[in-house]
Amino acid sequence: MADVRDIMELDQPVTPELTRESIIGSDKLKKRTFSTTKTQRRPEGMHREVFALLYSDTKDAPPLFPSDTRMRRPRKWEWMPFTNPARTDSAVFYHWRRPSDGPKEYPFAKFNKKIDIPTYTDAIYQQHLQTEGWTKEETDHLMDLARRFDLRFIIMADKYDTEKYNKRSIEDLKERYYKVSGILAKSSGERKVYHYDADHERRRKEQLKRLYDRTPEQIEEEQFLINELKKIEARKKERERKTQDLQKLISQADSQADHLRKADKKIPKKKLANPTRPSRVDTSHILQAVETAGIKFPDYKNSGVSLRSQRMKLPANVGQKKSKGIEQLLQEMEMELNPIPTEEVCQHFNELRSDMVLHMELKAALTSCEFELQSLRHQYEALSPGKTLTIPPQLLSSTTENDGMKLSGNPEIIDVVGSPGTPSGAGT
Repeated sequence: MADVRDIMELDQPVTPELTRESIIGSDKLKKRTFSTTKTQRRPEGMHREVFALLYSDTKDAPPLFPSDTRMRRPRKWEWMPFTNPARTDSAVFYHWRRPSDGPKEYPFAKFNKKIDIPTYTDAIYQQHLQTEGWTKEETDHLMDLARRFDLRFIIMADKYDTEKYNKRSIEDLKERYYKVSGILAKSSGERKVYHYDADHERRRKEQLKRLYDRTPEQIEEEQFLINELKKIEARKKERERKTQDLQKLISQADSQADHLRKADKKIPKKKLANPTRPSRVDTSHILQAVETAGIKFPDYKNSGVSLRSQRMKLPANVGQKKSKGIEQLLQEMEMELNPIPTEEVCQHFNELRSDMVLHMELKAALTSCEFELQSLRHQYEALSPGKTLTIPPQLLSSTTENDGMKLSGNPEIIDVVGSPGTPSGAGT
């Protein structure tokens, strides 16, 4: 019957026609079919890590290692009794165990660690452990609780017999226990003795309680004070840095002037017989020293072809604050920021800006010195109430006489001191 069906091609699967593409394969890329699996959304309020552990779409199957058991005999297990040495009630328990293992000690009995609580006799207590506020019966009760609860003082304070004895805090229990154990350890000759400071622990807990009980307004005020303290420290460091920079500039100018004086002494007497315009020479020395102390402009004499306007360009080491100050002074003097770069204009314009920088440094140093004088006066008045420190007017030469600028305009003095005695141009 099967042959007849085969001959008549009945119930035969329809086979595709054999073509070149079906045998060799088509060069066209086959379209990939992606199976769209429905993903479950994370519930609102659940953390991403918890959701990834519970509803992971890529759950790996547990690793399976093939085992070749074949026809081996299964190992025999028996339901056998055992006792736990850590228990004192001689309770008998049962578990599965191989008969070949033999009787062994319960493996978890090694984790039963007990703390060695010191003991004492009546004679030792009468001789060493007597103290005010504690009787022998109450001390025995404390040691019994320490032995029962393994020095868990919170549980000991909860289980303390307050009906028979006075109510004790955790610090009181710790202080009494460690005092007794320390005395017994010293009497027995042990080197390791524990000490407990109950007063320090009470102060620590009280501070933590106050810190926890702060109101939001107090927390905000404390954060504000911390930020203000950081600002004061930052301004102090900036003022110290400016003072150091100014001292470097002054010392550099002095060394340059000394070097020029030594060079003048080496000139022969014939050349010094007919000096031409000596005041002009002294002025050039001063200008050269000031230029060295102010801004060092690059020298383009040996650098090939260059624009003359490049000589008036401020060096990169001049900060943005100084550049803004120079621009402000030039605007006050009604001068152009970029004048015509002739030879003389370039030279005098650079000298002018160098003098401006030196002027700003000296002005900042003067303000810092006056601030320190006022701070010393406030410290003196705070240490000696009722007395006033008189500062000579020569030391309080305000900058208002020179450039019309008040010391009260300095934000550093106002922010740092913040007191009625702050030095200002009107008060000095």
